[in-house]
Amino acid sequence: MFKSKLNINSFNTHFVRKTDILIIGGGIAGCIAAISLAKDYNVTLIDKQITPSDRIGESLAPAAQRILKKLDLLENESDEFKQTLFSNNLGMQSYWGSNQLHIVDHLKNPDGFSKSLDRAKFETYLRKKALDRGVLCLWGIRLFNSVYEENIWRVTGKSDNLKNRTTHVIEASFVIDATGRQSHFAKSIGIKRIQYDKLISCWISMPNTNINTMSTIIAEQQGWWYSAVLPNNTRIISFQTDSDIIDKAILKNSESFLALLKTNQIMSSLIPKNKKDITFHGTVSANSTRLEQVAGKQWIALGDAAISFDPLSSQGMFNATANAMQVKDLLTNFNIINDFSLAKMENFNNTYSNQIEHVWSHYLKHKNLFYKAEARWKESTFWKRRNS
Repeated sequence: MFKSKLNINSFNTHFVRKTDILIIGGGIAGCIAAISLAKDYNVTLIDKQITPSDRIGESLAPAAQRILKKLDLLENESDEFKQTLFSNNLGMQSYWGSNQLHIVDHLKNPDGFSKSLDRAKFETYLRKKALDRGVLCLWGIRLFNSVYEENIWRVTGKSDNLKNRTTHVIEASFVIDATGRQSHFAKSIGIKRIQYDKLISCWISMPNTNINTMSTIIAEQQGWWYSAVLPNNTRIISFQTDSDIIDKAILKNSESFLALLKTNQIMSSLIPKNKKDITFHGTVSANSTRLEQVAGKQWIALGDAAISFDPLSSQGMFNATANAMQVKDLLTNFNIINDFSLAKMENFNNTYSNQIEHVWSHYLKHKNLFYKAEARWKESTFWKRRNS
């Protein structure tokens, strides 16, 4: 018997359910996996958040649209509705490696434009679609305990509602950890996470007042700036640096962040005159991380829970969608849900782990190339760490 390190207590209200596949985490990776698997399996999807949390808007790579089309997502939605979820991004302008402006556009990309997403609204849309496709969705349920016995995971989650607390016990043939960088399920069963750097991202949002809506990246001595225009003409600006080389007070509130922003002429020109329109969102982890083990006894880690990318790559959401489809294909090909054997499970795990390793190696290669292209501040701690 394999038990997690979390403790379990008894509660008065219990719901016991059986499912083929339990997905923990209702973000992009978890929802895409649930939607792709729902036709062939009984799928249960849980998340600790009742509604998706506010996140930095991110670019969805053009190639991801093939996956959305394959799953019949967004295809039949009105243009008006789509405009609330994303805005087409014409391309990227950057000041990277020199003071000269570089522009990369998506005009000739056969998959169309990249999409600047309203992450919360897009994840809300995916949650609804998962529910529409027959997925049992339980929101506001936090992972509490996991026990593996006789080829079945018995996962217990509980609500945070103290007045009307419920406990959900879910017996699953397979568990997918899609809880992002926190990788709650994997960590709860003792899997360690490797941190490769200390990158953080601090961000603000505001009404866009600039005609140019291309995304912008600007390198500077202690890190790099990023800006993009999201749906409803909302602009975000973020600064990426290492957590141990910047005064934490600078990233503590709107005033201190704006003071830092004023040191960059291009980014500061994007700030609206009325500072009351600016919303400070705080700081989040943005570093490269990975689990030491991404697959085990009838479980895998998916998306950011398996490997998380530096936002410079702009591949985080695409990896989440592509990874989810890989899992769907593997589960179908190996048929371990309906015809389980230890030998098939071992082959499945080796195949999946090799796929993740391939993606990770490809990512590191390109990440190193991008950072080494900036050589103006070789003695700066931030850049020295990335060019050594």
